[in-house]
Amino acid sequence: MHIEGAVRAVLDAVGVGADDISACVPLTGGTYNDVTRVTLDDGRDWVVKIPPPSTAEGMSHERGLLFNEVTYYTAAGIPAVPAVVHSELDPLAATGPYLIMSVRPGQSWYEAAGTMADGEEARLRRELGQLVGELHRIAGPGGFGYPGEPMGPPAPTWRAAFTTMTDAVLADADTYGARLPRPADRIRPLLAAAAPVLDDVTRPALVHFDLWQGNLLVDGEPGARTIGGIIDGERMFWGDPVAEFVSLALLGNLEEDKDFLAGYEEGSGRPMVFDASVRLRLALYRCYLYLIMLVETVPRRVPQEQLDRVWTEVGPHLVSALDDVEAALRSRG
Repeated sequence: MHIEGAVRAVLDAVGVGADDISACVPLTGGTYNDVTRVTLDDGRDWVVKIPPPSTAEGMSHERGLLFNEVTYYTAAGIPAVPAVVHSELDPLAATGPYLIMSVRPGQSWYEAAGTMADGEEARLRRELGQLVGELHRIAGPGGFGYPGEPMGPPAPTWRAAFTTMTDAVLADADTYGARLPRPADRIRPLLAAAAPVLDDVTRPALVHFDLWQGNLLVDGEPGARTIGGIIDGERMFWGDPVAEFVSLALLGNLEEDKDFLAGYEEGSGRPMVFDASVRLRLALYRCYLYLIMLVETVPRRVPQEQLDRVWTEVGPHLVSALDDVEAALRSRG
């Protein structure tokens, strides 16, 4: 059985020899790390994740992603997320950094979407809402921002952390010459003008920030599926739980998802009220995510067809989010 060199080095480091392995299969679908599923003869099933070299081009917030992911799985502590089996986060280690985690059952919700039975998606959305609500009860150990500290240590306020995050993605846009629907020097002052609303957030919650259907696993037969896994927690940060709602309704509006919101109230213990503060913060987080989606196409060197599709789908949503920020500021006087 052929095992790629970097994976072989990781398995050697944790005492797993070639004779202990019954299967080793690279996994596709990711956009950043190399991911391999390793099945051992004793029945253990692992996912080995290895990041690209530190010299590789990437976004500012992508430094320390593996640290973020280990933090998320360790802090979450619920069955739906993978368990950390082994990890090495030191980039100077002989193996380089890596993460070995348990496998969660099921297939991606994105792949299963076309086979949902009547009422199944609504039930799953409610179950997902309850899980996310439970996860948002988890508070950070202190400070806001990315645990991997790609832009420095945790910030004492959410406003300071999120301002650093948005400044970084706009600096990346300048560095890579990314195409944006408005120039970065027009977006910066608008986001800064809205930043005081971020002071409404005083508790750093556990936020995954990448909960689109590709990172959600559903398990079971059609009509009887349950949430089998919440994976790829590498984009997590300690911050405003409202930020989670952007990827949960990617290019859509979670306020219309009554099933999810009913489950979220059960899991979090409180109803989600979309008041003026929440709506403005949501607009800011939409701006942040859509900026990332547009800028990251450059260092990733995506094919022209995909680049055109991202521009067509995401560009107008960024404009809409920016317009919502402007409208909210006018209404606030």
